Amino acid sequence: MFIMLDIKQEIQVLLLRQGLSMSKMARNMKAKGLANTNVASLSRMLSSKTIKFETVQQILNYLGYEFEIKKKVN
Repeated sequence: MFIMLDIKQEIQVLLLRQGLSMSKMARNMKAKGLANTNVASLSRMLSSKTIKFETVQQILNYLGYEFEIKKKVN
């Protein structure tokens, strides 16, 4: 059985695996020109579930992951 976490939890797990905090990730991404957001707005978007798909893709790319959509096998 597959347990689906919300996007905030998923990103937090990935950050833990990388040994990063959300604030350090946000600072690094901003410094590299990968995203124009700060930790407060990123945290707010994740908590309120209003984060843009593009921002999620940027985060995943920064962390070395990619988003894949595939058809479910029944």
